[in-house]
Amino acid sequence: MFFFALPVLAQKVEKSSYDKEKLESAKVAFITQRLDLTPEQAEKFWPAYNQHSKEKRSLMRQIDKLVENGEGMTNEQAQQAIAQRLELQQQILDLEKIFLKNIVKIISPVQAIKLDDVNKDFARHIYRMQKRNK
Repeated sequence: MFFFALPVLAQKVEKSSYDKEKLESAKVAFITQRLDLTPEQAEKFWPAYNQHSKEKRSLMRQIDKLVENGEGMTNEQAQQAIAQRLELQQQILDLEKIFLKNIVKIISPVQAIKLDDVNKDFARHIYRMQKRNK
């Protein structure tokens, strides 16, 4: 399934628009294959992973908003933004700690430690596919 999904995805991923469902399907297939998840593991892993990703994205969006609002700030406002950014980064770290602590109850520690690299590999793979299709 993974090898069939990626060529279709490569055709659909464009600079300004993409099919979010196909991208998510390809990501699920990629990570499931690379981590060698069993069906039982995958059934429990994906809801936990998706919830974690949603929470992390929310915190990262908040950081992005702080950076976007950086133009025209006074030094005092910038200091407050820095403090807020550090607090949000700490929340992300705390979220990661909780996620890893819980995810090793579903997948092995070896699979859990590989997860970050597999995510990066997927992003690189999509990037390369986009470059080829331009």
